Amino acid sequence: MADEKTPETAPETAAPAAAPAPAPEATPAAAEAAPADAPKQGRGRGRGGNNDNRGGGRGRGGRDGNRRGGRQEEDDGIIEKLVHINRVSKTVKGGKRFGFAALVVVGDGQGRVGFGKGKAREVPEAITKATAAARKKMIRVALKEGRTLHHDGNGRFGAGKVTVRTAPAGTGIIAGGPMRAVFESLGVADVVTKSVGSSNPYNMIRATFDALTDQTSPKSVAQRRGKKVADLLGRGGQVTEAEAEADAAAIVE
Repeated sequence: MADEKTPETAPETAAPAAAPAPAPEATPAAAEAAPADAPKQGRGRGRGGNNDNRGGGRGRGGRDGNRRGGRQEEDDGIIEKLVHINRVSKTVKGGKRFGFAALVVVGDGQGRVGFGKGKAREVPEAITKATAAARKKMIRVALKEGRTLHHDGNGRFGAGKVTVRTAPAGTGIIAGGPMRAVFESLGVADVVTKSVGSSNPYNMIRATFDALTDQTSPKSVAQRRGKKVADLLGRGGQVTEAEAEADAAAIVE
């Protein structure tokens, strides 16, 4: 009988030895915590990662940051004036697609000026493109005493016609919107202008630049003709030689 009891007690003693394992109870808790953390990681890799990439350069935040940084780097005394923004729309399947065209005039206020246009889906990008194009096509215009033009001139482009005239000190800039932006960027303080015909800002600015490219200074004319500036300002004997030399010395290109 003792032999029969021993095999019965042996399995009973072996059972409690295998039982003390709270580890299987802890594993379900860890399993429950794991799926709770898993979706967070998935979200972070999915939407969060896209947001980070979007902010880095593809999204609006990245473009704005680059644009502002570029303007700070290009802050070299150049005057930028926005003349006109045109919005166009294209009807496509599902709605309308809008685009913008910007016209910008830039200048250093000391005799250099240029204009450019840019097109993009957003206004800031169009302005940036137009500014970059204007900086590449700047021209130099000779100014009298650094405040006005040397002589009168006419310009024409398409149906737009403009007339520019030199003016005495204190006159100010008498010009329309697009033309005023050109002379303010150029650094002209006294000028009288008149626009006839087309009021399209593109035509007006191109006609104005046509008139400015025809501007010449006494110094350039004297070099071309092989004479002195005082000889050109002598006016056929109406002015003395000393006065002509004084006027020539007072000319500021």
